[in-house]
Amino acid sequence: MIVEAKNGVPKYECFEYEPRTKDYVVLIPIINEGERIIKELKRGCAHKIYEKADIVICDGGSTDGCTEESRLKKLHVNTLLVKQDTGRQGAQFRMGISWALERQYKGIITIDGNNKDSIENVPEFVRKLEEGYDFVQGSRFVKGGKAINTPISRLIALRLLHAPVISLTAHHRFTDTTNAYRAYSAKYLSDSRVLPLRDIFKTYELLAYLSVRASQLGMKVCEIPVTRSYPAKGKVPTKISFFKGNWELLKILGNNMRGKYNP
Repeated sequence: MIVEAKNGVPKYECFEYEPRTKDYVVLIPIINEGERIIKELKRGCAHKIYEKADIVICDGGSTDGCTEESRLKKLHVNTLLVKQDTGRQGAQFRMGISWALERQYKGIITIDGNNKDSIENVPEFVRKLEEGYDFVQGSRFVKGGKAINTPISRLIALRLLHAPVISLTAHHRFTDTTNAYRAYSAKYLSDSRVLPLRDIFKTYELLAYLSVRASQLGMKVCEIPVTRSYPAKGKVPTKISFFKGNWELLKILGNNMRGKYNP
């Protein structure tokens, strides 16, 4: 089914394999993740994550065969959303958020699709949402969390720049602010003072903005421990280029601090 573009939401194609079965949904943005997303989904199956939340792939237009329908169904993927429009990660998230809110989920969990994150921790995010939290940030740096093979350049940038700036903007201390493994209540995402479905969020702006807006508005926020593991050898799985990508992130941090993304 083709869903036409509307205000703040890109055009996308929806392949619904099952109806909504749970109160919560896991949105996994991907583009050409190959065997990484398959391994992640297999780990999710091993821990029966599909019994806690519906699993939905938010694809940016993969061409490597990783979204083959029969395999996704066997791995308990509930729905595949395929962006048919412009924009990068922010557009994929807006597509997924819009679809999930229309399906009336109580909360949304997001996790990268490159098999770096502990998908087995999804039940802890669900538990926090059920306890009334509006924003739950996964962190490898709080007690119980694990940071495995984190590149030193990323660790320094995160601990000395990104986390302090986000925490200052949010008026709340967060320790793992580049981590997209987090959860949002439907109440938070539907609040008229938040409005995440806007075309201004094209790349990584939405992640930065949603990291700070909940606590700015006095909503209930917290961090929970997760594991984030990079390969011991070989290329680091990432979509962020060293120079252009990091310069873009710096601009986003500045705009976010100045309130540029606020409605």
